[in-house]
Amino acid sequence: MNELVSPSTRSERFGAVERFLRARLLEQIGPLRAGRIVLTDAIGEVRIGDDDGPQVRLWVDDPGFYRAVAANGSVGAGEAYMDGLWRCDDLVGLIRLLVRNRDLLDGMETGLARLGGIAMRGWNALRRNTRTGSRRNIAAHYDLGNPFFELFLSPDLMYSSALFESDDDTLESASFRKLDRICRKLNLQPGDRVVEIGTGWGGFAMHAARHYGAHVTTTTISREQHALASERIAAAGLSDRITVLLEDYRDLRGQYDKLVSIEMIEAIGAQYLDTYFCQLGALLKPDGLALVQAITIEDHRYEQARRSVDFIKRFIFPGSFIPSIAAMTAAKTRASDLAILQIDDFGGSYALTLQAWRERFLARLGDVRAQGYDERFIRMWEFYLAYCEGGFRERSIGVVQMLMAKPGHRRAALLPERELAVDGRTLQA
Repeated sequence: MNELVSPSTRSERFGAVERFLRARLLEQIGPLRAGRIVLTDAIGEVRIGDDDGPQVRLWVDDPGFYRAVAANGSVGAGEAYMDGLWRCDDLVGLIRLLVRNRDLLDGMETGLARLGGIAMRGWNALRRNTRTGSRRNIAAHYDLGNPFFELFLSPDLMYSSALFESDDDTLESASFRKLDRICRKLNLQPGDRVVEIGTGWGGFAMHAARHYGAHVTTTTISREQHALASERIAAAGLSDRITVLLEDYRDLRGQYDKLVSIEMIEAIGAQYLDTYFCQLGALLKPDGLALVQAITIEDHRYEQARRSVDFIKRFIFPGSFIPSIAAMTAAKTRASDLAILQIDDFGGSYALTLQAWRERFLARLGDVRAQGYDERFIRMWEFYLAYCEGGFRERSIGVVQMLMAKPGHRRAALLPERELAVDGRTLQA
């Protein structure tokens, strides 16, 4: 670590406490490897790391940054970004570099930050996903307003990972491909009765009804999503094949041929994993099929992540968690008679999906401001999208499609590959 001190008229803003906290942080991240951070503040410039990885420049514009990190660790650093206390020329690169040095990142959660972590865990415990709590937690994110999400999602309004074939694939093609892959894995047939847990804005239900002739019952607890999904389905002339409910998944009744749940499991809370899989099994006929698309964390990190509060839980998705494959498999075994037929991971596609969302979001900042969102909100979303993209690029988190069957199902082969016209292009689904 080499420190180059240059005179600054702002250096007097650093009191003794800030200088101490700065020195402590630099000592903690001093052994950084697999990339370099060049940190510049009113005291000077510090180069940390090596040439073997991302090269990131970081400017600390207010010494409050060091207080925030000391008090709340990595979550404090994220909040300090929201507050405009620091800037970076490559947020995704910074996240990737910190993930590669996870042991140093964990060191930021010690000392005073440990107390901050206890306080955040107490706050998070109050966001438990009871029926009332779930509605409050979902509203905190999804009821920001449908026009906001329309600014950066693809026209089908799918707020989940698309399935890319290459880096130059379009978000629209990749999203269509993901939906079609789900339908083919489930071997959807005309007249199939499908239940979907987590409507979003109706993208899957419309795809399954329009292209496969399925009858879909789909539910959400977001009033904003329910209203727009119902409107889009009616406009598409699909109301006779799609029923949109405003109900908690735990209250659904009946039995269906197929079940779909696309990145909804993260919102249920770890305490309700068994409840979720029990309900999946109960909603299916004896020969039914279920497909769950889920963001996942590495098995060996699941318990630590479940107990802690990160930036996402604190500011973006209150009450959420990221399951591991092992945790889902164990819950499925305890609570249902479902058998796993197939698990596919496509985390690389999520990185590309998030990159597309982030680029579209940043290109529409004028529209974001026009909707009444302030600069702190904008920086929060920029950090959130970069934070997630970096995690997927480093494979510290992934996304899977888990195909499961009831005991009476006799597996049929996937439908043959077929050409689809999407976004003016021909692609294989």
